[in-house]
Amino acid sequence: MAHFGQINKVAEKIFVIAANGVTIVTMPTLWAPTVERPPEFTDQRSIQKVKNLDGMVAIVTGTAQGIGRAIADDLVEAGAVVHRVDLDTVDLSDAAATESFFASVGPIDILVNNAGGVVGQTHTPIDEVTDDAWDAVFDANLRTTFNCSRAAARSMKTHGYGRIVTISSGAGRSVSLTGIQAYAAAKSAQIAFTRQLAHELGQFGITVNCVAPGFVLSNPTTEAQWESYGVDGQQAMLAQIATRKIGSAEDIARGVRFFVSPEAGWVSGQTLSIDGGHSLF
Repeated sequence: MAHFGQINKVAEKIFVIAANGVTIVTMPTLWAPTVERPPEFTDQRSIQKVKNLDGMVAIVTGTAQGIGRAIADDLVEAGAVVHRVDLDTVDLSDAAATESFFASVGPIDILVNNAGGVVGQTHTPIDEVTDDAWDAVFDANLRTTFNCSRAAARSMKTHGYGRIVTISSGAGRSVSLTGIQAYAAAKSAQIAFTRQLAHELGQFGITVNCVAPGFVLSNPTTEAQWESYGVDGQQAMLAQIATRKIGSAEDIARGVRFFVSPEAGWVSGQTLSIDGGHSLF
């Protein structure tokens, strides 16, 4: 309920008019109320809280470059203690190695599953795709997400709070631009996995969400892909993006920042496309 301040101006006259037995009272500017908003709802306080992750412990995977590095840097800026993980430090597709790493970190509040990618693959006709090639993409994307989320949930449930965010891809909601079937399938599976974990873990104070980036120039692989399109191909791609521009790794990091904030406690099971409006087409 709003609290009103003192009366600022009292009316000079009150007119009472009888019309068909109905009494009509008009009060020209009886008062101009001052509404006092509770401090916790003021804009400045809200902005400060969204930016404040002080004291929170986060693990971000796939931080060697690009989106993962930008996410880790952004969380550090927000005050979190960030543990960065990449393939050269821990093989997150190995369950034992993953459990050992999480145990060494101790209790955590935030997990960002960013590890993945196409593992150096390009399009191969489906009738020529090998089991090893398929498994390599699934291990890098879905297996790592499963291993890390399992270990994180075990930690988060002990103190009744947690934020898990998985970086999927526009390929998981549509098609792979590079035509890699396993990549599109693994990224789509990450989205389904997000929904299921949100359903399971919400009762423990843990939210689980997903970000589906569009085409972002964030590492040598995506830069080479962009160059391979040529001028005409680049213009054709831009024409399919509502904002008519390519995004940055920092755009993705800002979406993650929202999902991991304390204020996002009633947002779970969602997949946010950060793609300049490409998913509209």
